[in-house]
Amino acid sequence: MNSRRILHVTGSIELLTLIGMLANLATVHLPAISHILGPLHGLVYTATVVAAILVMNGMHRVWLLALVPGVGGLLAAQAVPQAVD
Repeated sequence: MNSRRILHVTGSIELLTLIGMLANLATVHLPAISHILGPLHGLVYTATVVAAILVMNGMHRVWLLALVPGVGGLLAAQAVPQAVD
């Protein structure tokens, strides 16, 4: 699996967990969903940032974009040049 694909997958999961948490907050606000999605989102966010740091190869822009909550992994995936893949 190439570096762009890893960042895209982790970024997508990060965004989906954030959407799930916000949807739960806006609708029924079940604590069980918050207890599951909250730590999962934090774990995936951290994994996205760590993956971006490992992939960066001297490109600080990649991991700085990964720090953006929610969409950072997807932004970082787009910032990785084709030659790094």
